[in-house]
Amino acid sequence: MISLLGETLGSLTEKLGALGHKPYRARQIADWVHEKRVDDFAGMTDLPAELREQLAGMFPPQQLEQVRFTGSKDTTRKFLFRLPDGQFIESVFIPASPALYGQTSDRRTLCVSTQVGCAYGCKFCASGLRGWKRNLTAGEITAQVMVVEKTTGERVDNIVFMGMGEPLANWKNLSVAIEILNAPWGFEIGARHITVSTSGLVPQIRELAEHPVPVRLAISLHGATDEVREQIMPVNKKYPLKELFEACAYFSSRRKQKLGFEYILIAGVNDAPEQARLLAAHARRLDAKVNLIPYNTVEGLSWERPSEARQQEFVRVVRAGGVVATIRREKGHDIDAACGQLRLRAEDELAGTPA
Repeated sequence: MISLLGETLGSLTEKLGALGHKPYRARQIADWVHEKRVDDFAGMTDLPAELREQLAGMFPPQQLEQVRFTGSKDTTRKFLFRLPDGQFIESVFIPASPALYGQTSDRRTLCVSTQVGCAYGCKFCASGLRGWKRNLTAGEITAQVMVVEKTTGERVDNIVFMGMGEPLANWKNLSVAIEILNAPWGFEIGARHITVSTSGLVPQIRELAEHPVPVRLAISLHGATDEVREQIMPVNKKYPLKELFEACAYFSSRRKQKLGFEYILIAGVNDAPEQARLLAAHARRLDAKVNLIPYNTVEGLSWERPSEARQQEFVRVVRAGGVVATIRREKGHDIDAACGQLRLRAEDELAGTPA
């Protein structure tokens, strides 16, 4: 029922109204789907038989197929899903996960994908190694939460859009998914527990600032100067740091939440002390917290993570600049948890290519 999971209460009410049904029927359906987790219209017993037949015709019985489920020594669990058209996406579930930027928490976090592949070509990322295929629908985005909860038996209460794809490049469907995930008739996940990560799409950052659900924003920065960032993130050529930081300032003016800067530490590329000092200056000016992430090795890419000593020196310099900074030790390193790796392996296996 992927397509039904992409309907807001408003859109479902409108569609049912066109068929002559009262608005309360939409609320009943939402209750069956989100509260009772019934995925078969035949099981929605308080709906008239005629309506159930109409629903079956409107919303084809497409499911998100769980192809692979990989557990980790640190309890991180990675899911590989096949979409109805045969494409693959990934989600990563992190139970009892720490909140971003050092807050204490026992949240159950799901890292959600928004696209098949990615067009932005960030040099550290496996998601875009074979380019962009398509956007996920709102239903395909929210279905990841539904299936992971069913498989694990645990309720997801923290969402990070940091999976495959650039979330803001799929803004139309992402904005609908955010409404469904947050709504009391939907998944009922608090806005402060939903984080959108972006490589820096300036116009969409401004649109996100106006969204009625006040979600958090994390910027994949990874370089404190244009020169360094452009080596890692091609999007910086279109939206350089000056424009990006102006959009961040606008977002902050519209929201109470602190910004987050994601910064992957790559040996010999962006881990110099001068980058740390500049990063601290940017974060201090925008009142942002910094999340440092040692590079997670990706097959086919030559970069490496810095030594432990180099990592500690970098975070020391950032903190000395008066900024809250943490080093996030990558959970799931033993299961190739960097987004895109499991999908690439599955595609190679189906094509008969050695992984």
